[in-house]
Amino acid sequence: MTSFTVGQRLFVTGASGVIGAALLPLAEASGHEVRAPAHREVDLFDPASVGPAVSGCDAILHLATRIPPREQFDQPEAWRVGAVAPNLRSALVAERETARFAVAGRRGVVLRLGLLDGPGTGHDRPYDIYGTTLHVADAAAAVLTALTVPSGVYNVCRDGERVSNRRFAHATGWRPAH
Repeated sequence: MTSFTVGQRLFVTGASGVIGAALLPLAEASGHEVRAPAHREVDLFDPASVGPAVSGCDAILHLATRIPPREQFDQPEAWRVGAVAPNLRSALVAERETARFAVAGRRGVVLRLGLLDGPGTGHDRPYDIYGTTLHVADAAAAVLTALTVPSGVYNVCRDGERVSNRRFAHATGWRPAH
């Protein structure tokens, strides 16, 4: 079993999403203090709102995405935001900003989790036709494990998937449980 860094003050965005729902109890059980503000409490696009909210935190776990709510998945207009799919655009922005953060002398980690399965995703089991998948509980464990790795972009998936998780597994000893 993976051991987590304990006793940190964590600021978590996207805590109401499927990974956040799995992460919060795991983080608290691991001895972390968690701040997980609702959308109305902190505007993530306003530095004047974010700065005070993250003050005193040891790490920011940014799980917020621009993926529409599940009940809007079948509405094409929910996905029409520019030429790049919202979930991919969100990931590319996160990678760019994390790299900028790391270049400025701070530590930034991006986990490429792929498609999720498990509670809240609409898929109880892996769905091979879409490529790499990861159970939400494993995704949450990987997020906490990422508190221990050097800056970088890591692929995180089930063993044997098409996208390798070797670099992350080597850096952390992490293995998916599901």
